[in-house]
Amino acid sequence: MRALMGLIKDRHGTYYAQRRVPDLLQEAVARVLNSDKPKRVFLKKSLGTKVLKAANVAATHVLADFDRTLASAEALLKERPSVALITEAQIKRMAESYYASVLQSDEEERQEGTGSEPLFQSIAQQLTAAEVGFSTPFKIGEAPEAGLSDREVFKREHALSETLPDARSALAKGDITHVRLDVDELLEAFQLNLDRKSLSYRQLGMAVLRARVKALQDVERRNAGEPIETPLFSIALQVLLRQEARSAVR
Repeated sequence: MRALMGLIKDRHGTYYAQRRVPDLLQEAVARVLNSDKPKRVFLKKSLGTKVLKAANVAATHVLADFDRTLASAEALLKERPSVALITEAQIKRMAESYYASVLQSDEEERQEGTGSEPLFQSIAQQLTAAEVGFSTPFKIGEAPEAGLSDREVFKREHALSETLPDARSALAKGDITHVRLDVDELLEAFQLNLDRKSLSYRQLGMAVLRARVKALQDVERRNAGEPIETPLFSIALQVLLRQEARSAVR
């Protein structure tokens, strides 16, 4: 029996289905799959067997999935052709929307909590009921009526002590890869397919990187008790930006 085209073996003898993505579709496939990489050169999936007959059967479904992914990528390109230029106004507004979204998320957590406190309290209560010894500096059996617990405040401040220096270091070097996922999500939200090799993409990356550092600095100021307002990035402005993005590709 012959293996279907696209079947390969790994060094342990397990069969994989693999298909190379055409160059023009590699970025679009990455977006379809929500990949953390800017491109997908290959589609690859384990078939979970070392038996050729079973691999051939499983491969038909996997290869069909690959075909659907490639078709979705092609449709994405048709809907949003790649452009190499966007305006300074678009870049400014997109960076402003990113800044506002970071502060909005921070404000929501301060009002509603991070969602991790109930689980922490539940585990602590179960350990206590089972008479299992443990130690924690945080209060047990007492969740805040609103806002953040002391534990959540501590964890958020610890995370910020790592993310803010990293963002500042990236900004000092002009390393826009630090915010690549944020930039791509922003472009996706505003339905714009911007060429990653273009000057506009680099300019947008730097604008978003500056916005990230500014937003994290303002989160730090909030942690110190300063009343930093969240900008109102209205729905009307978002609609306007989408319209400008569509006009840019015509």
